[in-house]
Amino acid sequence: MFTLYELCERDVVSVKNGANLGRVDDLRVDETTARVHSLVIYGRLKWFGLLGREEDLSIPWEEIVTIGSDVVLVNTELPPRERKLKKFLKF
Repeated sequence: MFTLYELCERDVVSVKNGANLGRVDDLRVDETTARVHSLVIYGRLKWFGLLGREEDLSIPWEEIVTIGSDVVLVNTELPPRERKLKKFLKF
């Protein structure tokens, strides 16, 4: 048994490719049944937060493989990032 605070201290790692997806920031819970639906990892900050955040990552509870003492292993992958090419001004 663990608390939400203890869960938020753990890194989330994908079993498929070994990527560190971030840390648990929040949980989505069904109000009527008190069942946890998913873990939420907030999106990374864009330019120190001045340009907002990337989209949040929601990991369904069914995709959690195990919750260890310092890591949460999940059976999901990080969606590919869209890289925007910088356009240079031509004079």
